[in-house]
Amino acid sequence: MTTIGFLGLGRMGAPMAANLLKAGHKLLVHDVSAEAVAALVAQGATAAGSAAALGEQCQVVFTSLPTPAIVREAVLGADGICSTKAPAILCDLSTSGPQLAVELASALPQVACFDAPVSGGIKGAEQATISIMVGGPSTEYEANLRSLLEAIGKPFYMGETPGAGQTMKLVNNLLGAVAIGVTAEGMAFGIKQGLDPAKMIEVLNQSTGINSATRDKWPRSVLPRTFDFGFAAALSLKDTRLLMDEAQAAGVPLPLGQVVQDYLERTLVREGPAADFTAIAKVVEAAAGLDPER
Repeated sequence: MTTIGFLGLGRMGAPMAANLLKAGHKLLVHDVSAEAVAALVAQGATAAGSAAALGEQCQVVFTSLPTPAIVREAVLGADGICSTKAPAILCDLSTSGPQLAVELASALPQVACFDAPVSGGIKGAEQATISIMVGGPSTEYEANLRSLLEAIGKPFYMGETPGAGQTMKLVNNLLGAVAIGVTAEGMAFGIKQGLDPAKMIEVLNQSTGINSATRDKWPRSVLPRTFDFGFAAALSLKDTRLLMDEAQAAGVPLPLGQVVQDYLERTLVREGPAADFTAIAKVVEAAAGLDPER
């Protein structure tokens, strides 16, 4: 049986790791949070004790971490996954950008490196319905990785080029974030003109204006004014900045991406570092002179 390692047991990583356990795989786990590790051990995993131990003991290691810098250190650092013995396959499920995917593949020629960011939120991670956008060597993917990813969600192989999965994820994030921004603008206009917001969402979801924000985010987080969809504005801003940097390097202007970045920056200033990305709606409402809390 292949021994699998999983580093990063946060809101997305923990349910993905749990789904590997449910599929019957032997799993070693590590996280900076002892509580997160204990929760997976209670489900049948084994605590590895360190990132280096994952590389030493596992043939395949997954990472699910918040930023490119943390991924880099976790993999290549002095006590990282590859510090003493590298696994045969390294699969980064984080949104860490194409440049880091290229860097890892170059630094670890003996390892089959995959970039495989995911989309679908916490609920999708729990239900194993997330989409997984994969870049990396096709032979290893088909022989050894695809079946593991199918225990986590629905994988889409994007090509051999390192960073192919990350590029697809950045495209997805652009469309998703723009949907939030433009929905916030349309809703603010309608509310100021006297329309009922719940009725507006009902109409949009039966019309050509439907999008991921009207379908999911407004009903769950904005209309009830909870703003707790489950994805931090700070992480969304990180992803958007990754996108804008890559687009600038490629010579592709993204004016809508710049608008989204501005909205997210203003959201963090207005709502604080713990803000959910659906709080963009509050920024747009405030600019329109609305105070829906009254």
